[in-house]
Amino acid sequence: MPSRGLAAEFVGRVRVIAKLAVPITMARAGMLVLIMVDTAMTGHASSTELAFYGLGHAVHMVCLLIGIGMLVGTAVLCAQAVGAGALAECGVIWRVATLQALALGVLFALLALAGTRIYLGLGQDRALAEGAGGVLIILNLGLPGQLVFAAAILFLESVGRPGPGLIIMIAANLLNIGLNWLLIGGQFGLGAEGAAWATTLVRWLIAAAAVIYIFAMSDAARYNVAGPMHEGWPIGRKLRRLGYPLGLAQGLESGAFSTLTLLAGYLGIHAVGAFQIVMNLVAFCYMGAIGVGTATAVHVGIAIGRQDPRQMALSGWAGLFTIALLMAALAVIMAIFPGYLGRAFTRDPALLAIVVPTLLVAAATLISDGAQGVLMGALRGAGDVWVPSALHLCAFLLVMVPAAGGLAISAGLGTPGLMLGTFCGVTLAAILLASRFHMIAKRPIKRL
Repeated sequence: MPSRGLAAEFVGRVRVIAKLAVPITMARAGMLVLIMVDTAMTGHASSTELAFYGLGHAVHMVCLLIGIGMLVGTAVLCAQAVGAGALAECGVIWRVATLQALALGVLFALLALAGTRIYLGLGQDRALAEGAGGVLIILNLGLPGQLVFAAAILFLESVGRPGPGLIIMIAANLLNIGLNWLLIGGQFGLGAEGAAWATTLVRWLIAAAAVIYIFAMSDAARYNVAGPMHEGWPIGRKLRRLGYPLGLAQGLESGAFSTLTLLAGYLGIHAVGAFQIVMNLVAFCYMGAIGVGTATAVHVGIAIGRQDPRQMALSGWAGLFTIALLMAALAVIMAIFPGYLGRAFTRDPALLAIVVPTLLVAAATLISDGAQGVLMGALRGAGDVWVPSALHLCAFLLVMVPAAGGLAISAGLGTPGLMLGTFCGVTLAAILLASRFHMIAKRPIKRL
């Protein structure tokens, strides 16, 4: 009977995590669909422009994910406040996070001005470096807006309102398609830079929409979204204390994957375009891990706020079980239909000849990749951030990148070798993070 009761409780945890994860996943997928649509429409316009966009986007994603990592503490602190019944703290947390989002976005926009020099310094061909540098500058101009939107939806998700972020992203993607049609090859014919301008304009609009919604909520006063900034400085310090390791972890992971794109650049212009297509599809699947990981972090945080170690542990393992099922289904689809998936982005036979075998290897990475993403969410919900960041460093920079480079270039496997190296990295990360969560779940818990 006790084991049957535990099983029922575990299934209940899976259900509540899945219920929150579905709209979060769809909203996160909406963010990525902006990039996927840019990639597909640019790829159908020109393989060369696709290479410019892919290389520019690789460095841009490092900046974006570092910024989002710096803000993830918003969800952790808000969830723990909700669990403790301190709802008025949530609005202060959100406003402090918004100010930090703006500051980070402006910093990254300024750093992007050196984009072309960065690519030349990394040994890329001058034409490729100049095209990618222009794309990077334009994409990073939209980062302040994207990060403000991220802070807003992290706040909304932690108080159990993921729906508005989803609705905003649906509208954003419809607008992005129209802008791409005008700017990539329509009346303006800007190619990859046109796709970047479309995404940047949309990102500022979604930031404005999310902020307006929060201030207009019927119970905005309950969450103190416009009242006194009690404990603003201490909350800012907590956000930064959580944000530094989380931003580092996100940056390390994104930097490692961006390094793979740079390695693809050494394999040739078709390899860059093909690898960008594959990474878009892998990243789209990974949105499931982002959604389940965020939902897991929220429920782990609420359990900690309530001082309930049993629910904290069950939430973490239930999140891992949920993502394993989802990623297994997506892996089967990717393995069965690689040609159909590739043709959604390009009709170039040279690109498809690289995309299809690379997707077959990518399918094998999905379960491990999803598992490490959700486990990272469970650990950050528990406030454990520095050790998981170090584990990411070991798995991605010390294992994945060297393995990918050796298999792709030294062993001559090309882009499938890049994905085989990725499999090594994400599998090691999943094992290390699972061991860490098992250890944390046995310790006494306390609110941050």
